[in-house]
Amino acid sequence: MQKNEKTLQHVFSSVLEIDPEEVRDDLAYQSIPQWDSINHMYLICEIESVFELAIKSDDILEIQSVASAKQVLKKYGVAF
Repeated sequence: MQKNEKTLQHVFSSVLEIDPEEVRDDLAYQSIPQWDSINHMYLICEIESVFELAIKSDDILEIQSVASAKQVLKKYGVAF
């Protein structure tokens, strides 16, 4: 299965328990109550699991929005 934007959208939607339509590039950390520090770590873990990679600490800190998550994943060879 090719991992793509829909896959990432599903991860955010599932972990944050929001509608997939709410997962847009401008969705940012702490911009909604569901994306708090605990769910942020769940997001990271689920992204690593689904995309089958280990994200370095520096890159974890860079993930502050859906758009930045895509940029970080591109570093690991994920194409969007």
